[in-house]
Amino acid sequence: MVGAGTDRTKPMVEGGPAIILVRPQLAVNIGTAARAMANFGLSDLRLVAPRAGWPPAEEYRAMAEAAAAGATPLLDQAKLYDTVQDAVADLNCLWATTARERGQGKRLVEPDIAMAEVADGHINRQERHGILFGPERTGLNNDEVALADVIVTFPVSPTYGSLNLAQAVLLMGYEWRKAQDRPAPAAPIERSPRAPRDQVIAFFNYLETELTEAGYFRPDDKQPVMRRNLRNILHRLAMTEQDVRTLRGAVVRLVSGRRVDTPRTIKRAPGADPE
Repeated sequence: MVGAGTDRTKPMVEGGPAIILVRPQLAVNIGTAARAMANFGLSDLRLVAPRAGWPPAEEYRAMAEAAAAGATPLLDQAKLYDTVQDAVADLNCLWATTARERGQGKRLVEPDIAMAEVADGHINRQERHGILFGPERTGLNNDEVALADVIVTFPVSPTYGSLNLAQAVLLMGYEWRKAQDRPAPAAPIERSPRAPRDQVIAFFNYLETELTEAGYFRPDDKQPVMRRNLRNILHRLAMTEQDVRTLRGAVVRLVSGRRVDTPRTIKRAPGADPE
């Protein structure tokens, strides 16, 4: 089914941040999310462990395609991942949509601010951004939110704050499209590119391994919270590739111990008198 307003004679608008649906429960919601993406020119759909698998069985596939209302190319091109970490490995900046701050000390913004910053990153720094959306019933868990740089919340009614998955995608897509029409911000001062997520996560894993060896994560029952707190501190730095290399080098030196410098041998010209 193709919805009213669809014009296949025009080229499909593509680009924008990756839309990452984490453990979506219903194929129909994947379809309506794809429709919302197509409405506003978003084309990078990533699925993490959907409950019905992907592509789903024929019955669920038909439901998803009907809900997509002509946006079936996005369903065909959707990328499937086993974990959130795999899905975000190539991204420079990650945004998590959630109804509450989660006590992680992350910056909290509304969709218009978020998408203005995403547009700036795309235009001026060629960064790759992604937006996490949690399962329909429970939303993202704390460890998934901890992977993100910034939390996005919607100014909904406090008495009924639950949004359908596709509605949340639609709101973000709408603000993304609006951000495209704003004047481009001035180019920032040249600096090292923002570190991709796989580089940041690799540094976290190395740092946490060394801290575990040193007995830092105690008592054991506090370890998950301590790890999240540590990652959130570093996420707030919005680390560049150079930042990660510098911090990793510093930790390597601390682990390896004091460097012992060997005495330099001074070379003298032939026939020169010794000092």
